[in-house]
Amino acid sequence: MSAVAYGMLWGLCRALSVVFLRYRTRGVEHVPASGGVLLAANHASYADIPLLGCGIRRRLFYIGRANLFPHGLVRRLLRSLGWIPLKPGYWDRKAFQEVVELLREGRTVVIFPEGTRTPNGTLQTGKLGVGSLVATAQCPVVPVYLRGTYEVLPMGATWLRLHPVEVLFGESMDFREECRHYQGKELYQRISQQVMARIAELGGVDHSAVPLT
Repeated sequence: MSAVAYGMLWGLCRALSVVFLRYRTRGVEHVPASGGVLLAANHASYADIPLLGCGIRRRLFYIGRANLFPHGLVRRLLRSLGWIPLKPGYWDRKAFQEVVELLREGRTVVIFPEGTRTPNGTLQTGKLGVGSLVATAQCPVVPVYLRGTYEVLPMGATWLRLHPVEVLFGESMDFREECRHYQGKELYQRISQQVMARIAELGGVDHSAVPLT
């Protein structure tokens, strides 16, 4: 999709969100203006994707389960918008490599470390995938907390509900020191746990309420 078309959709989504959801952001200055960066956000709703995207000017790419959109036309449209389909249930080497290459090219990629939407609005365990990506791509991570998206479109709902939404961006996290001292699963766990802890802090959630990997 061209930059013009993407920009028009971005503007439309932003305008509708501000009018109907009293949409606002905080901490956008923490997102680097250039260079590869991974945005790690809580996942409360399908509405997370457009509502996070219209919060910053950089074009985003999203990691999502491949079985969510099985139909060809929808898949092609979403791929043009930046969706990176990840096959669930096993190590998807192709999708992983695509994400790493995007980050090394200086792109902005969104990952939901929990791996799936929360069924009740609370934070879930962070998976090891975020740690593996960071260790391989050697990129900074910006934690993100989406507040209100669960109320807008909770799991099982078929219609959007009007509810204020706020997207909070935290300070960039650098894991180069951890990458020098740890490796393998231990490294991935440490990165995942620290990222989820920062997401919890942004949302004002008790860290002890977020289970460890």
